[in-house]
Amino acid sequence: MSALADEICEMIATEGPMGIDRYMALALGHPKHGYYIKRDPFGLAGDFITAPEISQMFGELIGLWAAEVWANMGQPAAVNLVELGPGRGTLISDALRALRVVEDFARAITVHLVETSPILRARQQGMLDSSGFALRWHRSFAEVPVGPSIVIANEFFDALPVKHFVRTEAGWNERVVGLNEIGAFAFGLSPVVETGIRAEAQPGTIIEIGAAGHRVMAEIAERVAQYGGAALAIDYGHTETGFGETLQAMQNHLKVDPLDEPGEADITAHVDFASLARAARAGGANVLGPVTQGDFLTSLGIFERAAGLKKRADPRQSLDIDRALLRLVSKGREMGIDGRMVPSMGALFKVICVAHPQLPLPPGFETRADDA
Repeated sequence: MSALADEICEMIATEGPMGIDRYMALALGHPKHGYYIKRDPFGLAGDFITAPEISQMFGELIGLWAAEVWANMGQPAAVNLVELGPGRGTLISDALRALRVVEDFARAITVHLVETSPILRARQQGMLDSSGFALRWHRSFAEVPVGPSIVIANEFFDALPVKHFVRTEAGWNERVVGLNEIGAFAFGLSPVVETGIRAEAQPGTIIEIGAAGHRVMAEIAERVAQYGGAALAIDYGHTETGFGETLQAMQNHLKVDPLDEPGEADITAHVDFASLARAARAGGANVLGPVTQGDFLTSLGIFERAAGLKKRADPRQSLDIDRALLRLVSKGREMGIDGRMVPSMGALFKVICVAHPQLPLPPGFETRADDA
């Protein structure tokens, strides 16, 4: 059993079962043993691969998207360019390289990176120290100075803790993590009925609530609504709120039990974009999308960018560009590392924009979303 598992067992033995949100927060962010605190999980040698690691085109297009948003904002002389959960710094590095073509925007930027992992922060510093941009690191979005802001969040919300509630004959009871008869982690139910959930469902139905994500999104929305700007959130998830749970854990690119060896696997949940949109509107912002990642990147010109890269590529590099392009925008199904067919990124991943109410329509969003 891992050191973190021992610690969580001790907590449960002394305090009683804990909510899934607390278990998830400890597994990912424990200050000593948390998954993101003690490792770099990205790439083939890690546990998963994100879009910026697949191709430079992803970050480059987002950098140019940010430049267009800045122009739509009226070209403020100073603007915060914020990334939440920057990973190795690959996305922001590619974005900064691309946006240099808009010289006035490049001069206006201060880059703010919201990162809790000391290992990943060191990777980001190594990637960005020679960028020539002013760089600031923070542990939370609340620490980012107020002012006009453009916020990027790629695969950020999926790692924020969620709660589960199960419909019983008595009402909605929180699903908790406790210990079974042999001392192993197991799911159970709190005896306390949650009176704030009014949804009707059959007994045994589970509802997943990402309250932590809602709070962060509301904070972002309030910021851009008051000071100007926009936020772009890209993640895997669903467009309508519904029943069911999506908690999953990944280790070495394979799914594992979320209750096995906390701190050793990435634990995530699919993002409920409809609930994020409600939180953003409650914060005073407009919401655009969600649109699929495939449609978003196509609208931004990823096919044209790929064609440009291939003009300077040898045959093997051209094949790699085509493979990366297909992986980023395809809406079909592809074979996962475990041999099973899984939805391609172009359809599974969604994109929403949270913007100041007066901001002109940003690239990639043809229509404003209906109220969710």
